[in-house]
Amino acid sequence: MSEGNDHVLRAMTEDGAFRVVAARTTDTVQGVLDAQRPPDAVGKLLGDLVTGTIFLRETMAPDHRVQGILVGEDLKSRLVADAHPEGTTRGLVQLAGGRTSFPLGPRSRLMMMRSLYTGALQQGVVAFPEGGDVSSALMEYMQVSEQVVTFVTVSSIVKRGRCEAAGGYLVQLLPETRRDGLAAMTERLGKFQDIDALIASGAGDPAALLAAVLAGHPFHRVGDEPLRFGCNCSGERVAASLATLPKTDIATMVADGEVLEIACDYCKQEYRIAPDHLRSLLAEN
Repeated sequence: MSEGNDHVLRAMTEDGAFRVVAARTTDTVQGVLDAQRPPDAVGKLLGDLVTGTIFLRETMAPDHRVQGILVGEDLKSRLVADAHPEGTTRGLVQLAGGRTSFPLGPRSRLMMMRSLYTGALQQGVVAFPEGGDVSSALMEYMQVSEQVVTFVTVSSIVKRGRCEAAGGYLVQLLPETRRDGLAAMTERLGKFQDIDALIASGAGDPAALLAAVLAGHPFHRVGDEPLRFGCNCSGERVAASLATLPKTDIATMVADGEVLEIACDYCKQEYRIAPDHLRSLLAEN
């Protein structure tokens, strides 16, 4: 796991009209890029998805895991962001057919999956806006699937495999929002459309973003949590997944007599499973 200065701030306006979340995700995105090593254009898209998925978890399911999945025009290529309640996030790049860029088109979809407090899994899917970006796709998702009017702006500055800066903000309208307050907020957010320049200039610190977005709106912070890249894979989880294989498959691996080497798709950590352990799985089956 990588440690850094990433964190997410949550705030509410004193009048109960707006919920605002702002985050720095630079080191988290860099951890994902280091593990996946995508081309820069794909890396920016993945970085934006990572930040957006963190925002969805923070606002809709802070105590549960949330996955954001971007499905490509070919319906085979995928980008995945996997955000966990302890503040760790990981990512995955799957480019079909040897592609070096992510295919966006009319059939591209943004899928968000999150756990509910009942233990059930909620899944929402929206079309990726034509000519749009991750920010506009997330706003569409929040409006259609969560039925919450939300402004989202995320940004990742990726050059030669390095994330120079990443982060953004989210503003949700709450039931107490008045028409004049909404108009003022819409006008205010219009001044921050060039989020890339803001983030790249170093002015994208979460506290500075909160102050800028909520200028003129008294507010109080309701949370400040650290963020980092991290993967929850383990040798035990690998062994548990092998235990689900058919007995004949495990018997074949035992007969080969070789150490089984398995790498995590998300973080590339390698695990070695000895034949004796495979024999124990066969006995358990």
